[in-house]
Amino acid sequence: RTFIGKDGPVPTDPNAERTLTGWEYFPPALGIAVRHTWEVGGHTPIFVTENGIATANDARRIDYTYDALACLHDAMADGIDVRGYLHWSLLDNYEWGSFRPTFGLIGWDKDTFERHPRPSLEWLGNVSRSGVLSHPAR
Repeated sequence: RTFIGKDGPVPTDPNAERTLTGWEYFPPALGIAVRHTWEVGGHTPIFVTENGIATANDARRIDYTYDALACLHDAMADGIDVRGYLHWSLLDNYEWGSFRPTFGLIGWDKDTFERHPRPSLEWLGNVSRSGVLSHPAR
């Protein structure tokens, strides 16, 4: 997340957890952004086209996505018309000038191109199929 003040970006807590891109780990950003967009967009229906986290720790990916989706659910319960959600990203890719920030629900071997589904893929697939947001560790 980045908040903008009258003099530009507002510094975040230097002790905050960071993702592999250096951004603050802050799942509520999705709900905040959706609520803001709903208001400034004149209540235009919303489709989330990119939400995810760059991390090498797949358990943190599940934590982040669970918390972000919980905030999205709360916004929807408050009457915000959300038409869809796309997780970023299905596959790790070349992002921000390197292969280092792994966003994907599926990793891959850069030499063989073999794909390696992560537990977060199965978890998010179960959420999608069941329509029930549950956390595997809670």
